[in-house]
Amino acid sequence: MKVCVPVTADGQVDPRWGRADRVAVAEVADGEVRDWQEFAVAWGTLHDQGTEGAHHARVARFLRDNGVQAVAVNHVGPGMRRMLDTMAIRVVTGLGGDARGAARAAG
Repeated sequence: MKVCVPVTADGQVDPRWGRADRVAVAEVADGEVRDWQEFAVAWGTLHDQGTEGAHHARVARFLRDNGVQAVAVNHVGPGMRRMLDTMAIRVVTGLGGDARGAARAAG
């Protein structure tokens, strides 16, 4: 399963999903992270440039382009949650600490 998690520079879960500067896309199988790629998405900077719908579309495009099936996050707002639900992307909230551990928990 491909899991996306917002990450800090020191490998922790960034609590700011929609405003994350970096995210990782992990391939999780049998409870193990098999692949880990980090991307500088600059969603924190881009969040306030344009409408909320444009920002959600940017996030949706990234998730679709990377084949993401689940997100491992601390929190998402109701609008983002609706978008993720519409995309049939599993949302696992309440996660923090080690980002790789969060990806495993969501996978």
